[in-house]
Amino acid sequence: MTKQRQALGLLGERIAARWMRRDGWEFVAHRFRSGHRDIDLIMRRGNEIAFVEVKARRGEAFGLPVDAVHFRKRRELGRSARVWVDRHGAPELTYRFDVVGILISGQNVRVQHVENAFLLP
Repeated sequence: MTKQRQALGLLGERIAARWMRRDGWEFVAHRFRSGHRDIDLIMRRGNEIAFVEVKARRGEAFGLPVDAVHFRKRRELGRSARVWVDRHGAPELTYRFDVVGILISGQNVRVQHVENAFLLP
């Protein structure tokens, strides 16, 4: 991955975390790693944990960012989430998967937050 793509990914994750904090979510973890897989953001609101996949793009040439979370990525997120729950979970918590798409065009930023985007495969 190029440095430009890494920088875009980090920018997207900062934007997504700020977006969710405005909606009452608290930051729990950033880039939780489980083997070669990771979860971009883990956020908490009350007793609910959201495992968040963030996709950032500079244009729509390859489609909307949220459409890039395909079956394989969902499966990997599910595996990593299970590891996190085993290590940090609690019986009173509920879990969900969100996808946040960030579309950056010049100085304009569009955010698309898909709550409960998918269930565990």
